Amino acid sequence: MIWRTTKATVATWFGFVLMCLGMFMAILDIQVVATSLPTIQDALAISPDAMSWIQTAYLIAEITAIPLTGWLTRVLTLRWLFVLAIFVFTLTSVGCAFSNTFASLVTFRIFQGFSGGTLIPAVFSGIFLLFPARAHPFAGTIAGIMAVLAPTVGPVVGGWITHHYSWPWLFLVNVVPGVIAVIATPFLLPRGRPRLNSLKNFDGLSLALMAVALASLEIGLKQAPQQGWFSTVCFGLFALCAVATALFAVRTLKAVQPVVELATLRVRPFAVGCVLSFCLGVGLFGVVYLMPVFLAYVRQHDALQIGSIMLVTGAAQLVAAPIAGALESRLDPRWLSAFGFSLFAVGLGLSAFESRTADFDEMFWPQVLRGFAAMFCLLPPTRMALETLPHKQVPDASGLFNMMRNLGGAVGIALIDTILYGRTSGHAEAIRQRLIAGDATAAQAIGLDRIPPDLSEARSMIEQAALATSANEAWALLASVVLLGLLLIPLAKPLRADAAGG
Repeated sequence: MIWRTTKATVATWFGFVLMCLGMFMAILDIQVVATSLPTIQDALAISPDAMSWIQTAYLIAEITAIPLTGWLTRVLTLRWLFVLAIFVFTLTSVGCAFSNTFASLVTFRIFQGFSGGTLIPAVFSGIFLLFPARAHPFAGTIAGIMAVLAPTVGPVVGGWITHHYSWPWLFLVNVVPGVIAVIATPFLLPRGRPRLNSLKNFDGLSLALMAVALASLEIGLKQAPQQGWFSTVCFGLFALCAVATALFAVRTLKAVQPVVELATLRVRPFAVGCVLSFCLGVGLFGVVYLMPVFLAYVRQHDALQIGSIMLVTGAAQLVAAPIAGALESRLDPRWLSAFGFSLFAVGLGLSAFESRTADFDEMFWPQVLRGFAAMFCLLPPTRMALETLPHKQVPDASGLFNMMRNLGGAVGIALIDTILYGRTSGHAEAIRQRLIAGDATAAQAIGLDRIPPDLSEARSMIEQAALATSANEAWALLASVVLLGLLLIPLAKPLRADAAGG
């Protein structure tokens, strides 16, 4: 049952905060586990080739669940969907913590990712389903803070847990807040009428096609940087994705009760909002991936030091959140989105000129700009995309909108890896040739007082300098994608007066 509320009780607000906490845990889980993959690898004797599946299994399940959330909301109601999702997420977190084999860990990660994936769009649906229009900016601000803060603080939280405790605590930290949410939210969120009879008409084939399309795309993006985008394996995966997507779209558009309502993409503000969500995902997840790579391999920092440096972005996000929330209800979301994407592109562009020795001071202002801009890149596009739609379409639309952000993150990371893998060796060879030619400037640029007689002595410094150059190129690519999103904003129509004003 999909409803529209005219007022929200205090209990509803507390329930919504618990929903946001669940979403925060699901997003944070990806980052904290990423910081401790080597530790987990050693503890469970996992081969280096298989280690990445600890994350990939979670991400594939998550990105499959996100667009399915609308159908699940109609069947279970928002209240019981959240309770079931947070229960499974908490239970599988315990399973991950006590896994003693690689197979059991990956199995629990799949169920953890699927349940965690439903939490993200459920929260953004809740903004428009649980509260009247006048409360949307405040509810959106709470959700936005949690959504963008989680990947920012993830490295420092993961580093701190890894440094002070054992790796199972990366999953056990979910237990207490998860249990509180499971017990409390049934009494706090509004009641609805489940439509369990819809399970009889569930289109399993459409779900299978969607899962195949998203899984093959995710795996293809993961393999492309190492094996090549046009390698046999990647070409086959992308072709499978294209075929499965086409079949899914045809079947879904003809279905009486589709598992995903694709018709919402015909609404121009929503379609443009989805593209903006994709571009934000490229930039947001790209930053969270690229900064640790540079700080770990070029600056030789550990996870805790990396997380401490990246907290600047989180602080800027907290400062920007109330400002973005206040302006969101007063100004055209297109103008606010344009401001956010412009500022975000500038913050990314400045990082493209960072030196090989860049550290906290040099990274400070680009982080401030990106952190401040992130809230304007998330909240106004969300309003622009979802507030113009009938309430019965919001859960499905929220799933598609949030899936595009995660999909953008997967594409962004694949593009970054393509640059790092494909360009670094060329940059390193160019530096070697300059050193062989006796270029003292090149020696000074990579931190050498003189050109050593044997370049093998400077191998690590050459590789670090080459990686720094590739990282700058990756920053420039991220800035270009965000600028592309900026150029598309004028295509969105202004909100209707009744939608804008509540």
